[in-house]
Amino acid sequence: MRSACAYLITGLLITGVTFGQSSTQPLLGKRSVTLLQDKSLTFKDLNKNNRLDPYEDWRLPIEARVNNLLGQMTLEEKVGFMLISTTRMAGDNAFQANAPRTEITSRFNEEDLVQANNIFTRQPLPTPTLSAAGTTKGVTQYHLRHFILRANPSARVIAEWANNLQALCESSRLGIPAIVASNPRNHVTIDAAVGLSVGTTAFSKWPGELGLAAMRDLPLTREFAQTAAKEWAAVGLRKGYMYMADLATEPRWQRVEGTFGEDADLTASMIREVVLGFQGTKLSSTSVALTTKHFPGGGPQVNGLDSHFDWGKFAHYPGGNFDYHVKPFKAAIEAGTSAIMPYYSAPRGKEFEEVGFSYNKAVIQDLLRKKLGFKGIINSDTGPIDMMPWGVEKLSLHQRYQKALDAGVDIFSGTADPTLLLETVRQGLVSEARINESVRRLLTEKFALGLFENPYVDVEKAGQLVGNADFQKRADLAQRKSIVLLRNEATLLPLKPKTKVYFETYYDNGRGSNPVKVNRPTLPDADIEFVATKDEADVVLLWLIPTSGGLFSSTSKPIELSLSKNHVDIGHVNELLNSKPTVLAINFSSPWVMDELDKGAVRTLLATFGTTPDALLDIVRGAFKPTGKLPFTIPASEKAVAENLSDVPGYQEPDGYALFKFGTGISY
Repeated sequence: MRSACAYLITGLLITGVTFGQSSTQPLLGKRSVTLLQDKSLTFKDLNKNNRLDPYEDWRLPIEARVNNLLGQMTLEEKVGFMLISTTRMAGDNAFQANAPRTEITSRFNEEDLVQANNIFTRQPLPTPTLSAAGTTKGVTQYHLRHFILRANPSARVIAEWANNLQALCESSRLGIPAIVASNPRNHVTIDAAVGLSVGTTAFSKWPGELGLAAMRDLPLTREFAQTAAKEWAAVGLRKGYMYMADLATEPRWQRVEGTFGEDADLTASMIREVVLGFQGTKLSSTSVALTTKHFPGGGPQVNGLDSHFDWGKFAHYPGGNFDYHVKPFKAAIEAGTSAIMPYYSAPRGKEFEEVGFSYNKAVIQDLLRKKLGFKGIINSDTGPIDMMPWGVEKLSLHQRYQKALDAGVDIFSGTADPTLLLETVRQGLVSEARINESVRRLLTEKFALGLFENPYVDVEKAGQLVGNADFQKRADLAQRKSIVLLRNEATLLPLKPKTKVYFETYYDNGRGSNPVKVNRPTLPDADIEFVATKDEADVVLLWLIPTSGGLFSSTSKPIELSLSKNHVDIGHVNELLNSKPTVLAINFSSPWVMDELDKGAVRTLLATFGTTPDALLDIVRGAFKPTGKLPFTIPASEKAVAENLSDVPGYQEPDGYALFKFGTGISY
């Protein structure tokens, strides 16, 4: 039955009648279910039984709604609810080697089951790696309601696809809506490998996470998160697989780029602002729920090797600094983060059992739940059951599920097939009461986000809101504030009027293209001239963008941080440095070692952390004075790196370790 004030918008029935404070009619979005009327209030008949069930009654407390719905779910539906898998749009070939790039559309990719390429290791694994179910099959047969979207289309396409997904879920037996998660989509980043970042998108473009930390501007950090949350919610992305509360205390760890640096206090402050910005003080219909990762801190890896790989399975604490790494997670919990993700690593040299953190009861139950008081969702990282079962390799897959559930995991990432988990329960290894415990937490999040009332989005509004000029103007400010001036010994900066500048960027992406790009931008209000060769120039501006090749191209040996080991031609750089007065800018996605550069020639030095050429030029020409501070310590040599204590921040390492310490940053 339709309310008197109901009206049709973009194909969705929306009711917008406001009543007394205790019974305010929410907006209801629907595609196929009928509406029920109770006096002058309207409700969705999600289970199609022509009566108002408690879980459909938005007036009731969330706990009562959860309990009612849980009692109506079958075991199969509960188990499917505890998986979160990659979902694919038609045309999304991100997981297929050498596949042609085609237009991504809002239709579902309906392959029955797609085993993605092995992105985690060069060695074949005996079990599947990353899997994605055809969306219709996932919803209707596997009862999946949690999905990870990794495709990178326009805002409008994401919004249309999200609406299609919700309409499919609405047509199911109980009408339980889906929640769609994503990795970060709002940053300028170098390593945009699957599972780390989505890269350049239609969303507003802010500095990388290290750059946000370099700003030292907590109000602007909160504004970033609030802005990004508006964009995400507009397209139907209501959960973030982010942000990393890990500390960059081991400079060789290849996930430094996604952190807020090496300092626990700064990272705690950043995480607090980000969680409050995305979620608000509590989850609501405008929130994006966050999954803070990777508990209890993924930074202190042995030799910096990452635990996506067998050779990097261990974390260690040679400096006795375990509690230091937990500090940012305390801030996330205090801010109300909806979920926390343990890392793959197994702890070495601690009192804990040497098993991956998703299997580690002392870490999840005793520390995270009991000591820190976290009551939210424990979300495994992708694939601890069949890909990275560190410390429990000898257990069967059913026994691994049993151990992870006993440790406290609520939802498993990396598989779309609930068969093994279902068998684990039916074999008596896990009780249905334990399953109910996790499903209750997952349902609570969905109710708090308002998805049962209206999971749909306005496609036209999404296209207008995402990446709009006002949002980008604030992001542009952040980019400029993220740049750090480290040296200005020759007082080249800001450049003097009439200066002729040869501006070269150097980025070897490993694909065989020329890494050198000569830039001659047109800046109408700039009193400098960009020239085609260094011989014509008064000043050389050289921007180096080193890269290790990305996390998933790493090997079993510790990475080296020298520029020459990270796709930089040192001979070419030193030639430029000695040819003319040079402003050298380096993008630090890791704490690169610079001792191969001619020391006397590096007199003007800038650090960037994922920004744009326009932002860099504004610093160089004096349109914006540099204010940024280093988010981590830059080591003096490879020897210093090799001798570092993986769990100790660089500014606490012995004298001689640092070339530039955490917090360094000057102006002019």
